[in-house]
Amino acid sequence: MRLSTIRLSLPVCLFIAVAALTLTNGGTAWAQTTQPADEDATKGAPASTQPADDEAQEEDPSDDDPNPPMPGFNAADSDAKAIAIADEVMQAMGGRKAWDQTRHVSWNFFGARRLIWDKHTGMVRVMSGDPSQPEKGSVTMVDIHRLTGRAFTDGQEITDPQALKGRLRSAQRQWINDAYWLVMPYKLKDSGVTLTYVGQEATRDGRQADKLHLTFEKVGATPQNAYDAWVDKETRLVTQWAFYSNAKNDKPNFVNPWANWTTHGAILLSGDRGGRKLTDIQVFDELPATVYTELAAPKLH
Repeated sequence: MRLSTIRLSLPVCLFIAVAALTLTNGGTAWAQTTQPADEDATKGAPASTQPADDEAQEEDPSDDDPNPPMPGFNAADSDAKAIAIADEVMQAMGGRKAWDQTRHVSWNFFGARRLIWDKHTGMVRVMSGDPSQPEKGSVTMVDIHRLTGRAFTDGQEITDPQALKGRLRSAQRQWINDAYWLVMPYKLKDSGVTLTYVGQEATRDGRQADKLHLTFEKVGATPQNAYDAWVDKETRLVTQWAFYSNAKNDKPNFVNPWANWTTHGAILLSGDRGGRKLTDIQVFDELPATVYTELAAPKLH
């Protein structure tokens, strides 16, 4: 049963950079070129080979800590105020329990491809071309934890082991990138993250916000990356973000809005990044298992 379907008509500005992102409990992003590529979507976040949102890895929210950090979050070097703001962000988006219980998420990544992600098992379906015509274009179904699965090109299954391995790894990287562009605010207390409070600073649209800075240690291919996130003073939602290819850089590679939050099931998600858009965002509590195992077009109803 579909919980929610909302189409977003929002922009996102992308730049060329080489970065990788953390990937536990929510997905991550690599750099993205100005033309989203099927292969080289590798910019904008720290990436590891750790699975995202695997139930076995999640901390159990409790009354004492409704938003526990992921294992490996650098609480010792993070600011108490920054951590408190991260918890407010999670609550504003629907709460940690709602996020953990969200099962299937689907979205279109800037018109380049469509993804369907089972947060609880780590299965992902990546489709280029018309999803209703899987015999035309590329379809890859991958277990992002184990790098196993199936891949098709124009309806023909890839059976050569090396070719299949390449396709599965490519799909995993695309998911890392594309999911981080969608769910970064859910990952402020992720593994390897150090979270600091920069201070109060207005976003480019003039709204007052609390600015957070994210750095990374021992995660992903490029732990030297860093991010800024502006948290709106009123809504407590992230409304702007910045990416640094190197944490030592004085100026970010880009600063983009994170705007037009909408309700999907029990959580909030945003597809507006300023110049392009993540569209066709959908959340489901149940989908047929064949979505992640068979070529046939999935019925997302």
